[in-house]
Amino acid sequence: MLKYAMALLFSLLAALPASAEQVQKAGKYNVHYAAFGSTFITPEIARTYDITRSRYVGLVNITVIDTSLPGDETHAVAIEIQGTARNLLGNIKELTFKEIREGTAIYYIAEVNHRNEETFTFDISVSNSQGLKSDLSFKQKFFVD
Repeated sequence: MLKYAMALLFSLLAALPASAEQVQKAGKYNVHYAAFGSTFITPEIARTYDITRSRYVGLVNITVIDTSLPGDETHAVAIEIQGTARNLLGNIKELTFKEIREGTAIYYIAEVNHRNEETFTFDISVSNSQGLKSDLSFKQKFFVD
């Protein structure tokens, strides 16, 4: 069941438009990030991972891949992560990330409540004990569907 749900989550993220997912290089790591409405995930995935599925909730997804390891397999790494979401009025929301692990995949998901057509600037810091230190900033506009 868990593998099925994770495969669905991965399929969803892979199906997002190319502009929805971004990648930032940080040495031997690629930091993948995306923000999207929580209604894009299925009710089953939301229940499995205790994610709020609502027209008024957006999700931020962060995954870090170690690109230095050999082979065709993706090598996700565990990280320390913190971040904020700031709207155009300057209101700041602290993001609380939840780690999701399935096999070798590691995702960090945070929820952000929003209004229709609300734009946020996300400022996120990731690090680990193997030398990763990366700050990223990106904007996302959310819509109530």
